[in-house]
This record gives sequence, structure tokens and C-alpha cells, in this order.
Amino acid sequence: MNITCIEPLGIPKEHFECLKAHYNDMGHTFEYYMDRNETHEELVKRMHNADIVIVSNINLPQIVLQQCPQLKYLSVAFTGLDHIDLAYCKNNSIEVQNAAGYSTTAVSELAIGMMIDLLREITYMNGIIREGKSRGTLLGRELKGKTIGIIGTGAIGTATIRLLLAFGCNIIAYNRSQHEEVKSMGVKYTTIENVLKESDIVSLHIPLTEDTRGLINRDLLKMMKSTSLLINTARGPVCDIDAVADALNNGLIAGAAFDVFEHEPPIPYTHPLLTAKNCILTPHIAFATQESFSERAHMVFKHVDEWLDRNC
Repeated sequence: MNITCIEPLGIPKEHFECLKAHYNDMGHTFEYYMDRNETHEELVKRMHNADIVIVSNINLPQIVLQQCPQLKYLSVAFTGLDHIDLAYCKNNSIEVQNAAGYSTTAVSELAIGMMIDLLREITYMNGIIREGKSRGTLLGRELKGKTIGIIGTGAIGTATIRLLLAFGCNIIAYNRSQHEEVKSMGVKYTTIENVLKESDIVSLHIPLTEDTRGLINRDLLKMMKSTSLLINTARGPVCDIDAVADALNNGLIAGAAFDVFEHEPPIPYTHPLLTAKNCILTPHIAFATQESFSERAHMVFKHVDEWLDRNC
């Protein structure tokens, strides 16, 4: 089998050389690339002769996949799969496997960090002190005692709940199905409308599907408290971004933090959240920690080895 890792994945060259020796000993070829190139032409060049491809969140549309006639298996170093044409893969017997769970801790911790940043205005105060000013009359807010609405109680949403309970928060949640583990922690499931109405902070942890695209819309945003905060470490398109910007600028909500957008960063200078009031933005870093990348590398190549055991 020809195995190709089309991007560096945060792995040092020495690790890749060990993997190359490992697969060569098994009778396979292994190629790797130490740069990330997302042009269709270069992706096809790297993948054309591969039976197995390792990729993270680089878009793989049909126009690329259909030029890779030997492709049999994609080991995806990412939790979501919305960047891959899964319909094409299914119709052409290309197996796709994600790396579920590698970044659960990383994402949940960033969500908490964003909440605290907004409540205590850390990013804003960093600018104030650099301008030679003092806090003035600023009074921050504490996380303890706040009602937090979790939308999506999968692995990351549940991990976030555990952290919030340690801070002394009251948790309510919305999910398509109710999980007994979550209810056993004292979390109350309710409607998405009630979550928006009752929460001091709403944190999104849902995948992007046709059902969730644009889920947080103008009507739901109008239900939120004027003092409430919106945190999105899930997927950008689950929100109507223009509606969120308008809600911030018109005082319908007090603040927001987004790590995800309609497309992978960089975002255009005209993006509405760049000029929205009290909005913290990060360039999709929630999953990116030294610890999570180490776990991810172990997971995706373990998946490759397991696939080879089943199919060779």
C-alpha cells in the first residue's frame, strides 16, 4: 500500500522517519510532507498514487478526490468531517475515519478561558494597561453562580460541563437526545429557546450539519439577556454571523467569543465580527495544543495500522 501524510500534523521530521521505517518494514511505502499546501493542484499531486491518505482539516472536495483513483482510506486527524466530500467517498468505497476525542480537553478548556476573559475583560484590560491607563471604574463578573447553557452535550460539551460544575455554575442544556451521564451530574435538559432565554452564557458544542447550519439565528439571539455572552468553539456556520454582529452592536447581548468562522482563517478584513463590539476572536486554536496533537498523531496512525490489519 502507498501511504501518504499530506501535511505535517505538528509532528517532527524524526517522528515521520520512524513511521516511514515502520511502514517500510511492513512492506508499504510511506511519504510525508512538512508543509501545508491547500491548492487543488498540489493536493492531487500528493494524493494521486496513494491508497491511504492522512489529512487534518484541509478541504477535500470531489474535484480532488476523483483524481485519486487508488484511494481506499482516509485517516482524518480531526474530529469533524464536514471538510470532506463524504458522499463521494461513500459512492466510491473510500473509508473515512476521524480522530474523535483527541482534542476534547483542549476545546473545553478554551471555552472556559473565553468565558473568563469576557467576564473579567482580560483582553480589553490588556489594551488599557498598554495605553498607560488604569481600570477606572471597571468591575468584572465572576463565573461562579452563573447559569450556563450548553448547546450540544457530546464529548466536548460534557467535558465543558464538568469544568463549569467545578466553578460552581448552574448548567442547563439542549441536545437532540438526553444523555443519562449528563443528567446524573444535575444538568437540566430543556428547549433551545429556554437555554437562550435563561442563560448568562451560552456555549456551543454542536457539529455542523444541514440541521444545525444557521441554528443560532436572529430570532433566537433576540431571546438572550442583554447581559449574556455567546461562546462558539464548535463550527462557525452554526451561527448566523451577521445576526451575531448586529446583536453585539445593538446591545442585544453583552459579548461573544468565536474560535471558528464560515471558513478556516484567515478571515477577510470585512468580516462583520472584526468590528463587532466586545467580541474576542481566535484563529481556530481550540484543538491545537501540544498535548492534543501528540494524542492525535498516535490515534491517526493507530487507525492506519488497524485498517492495514483488516485489509492486507
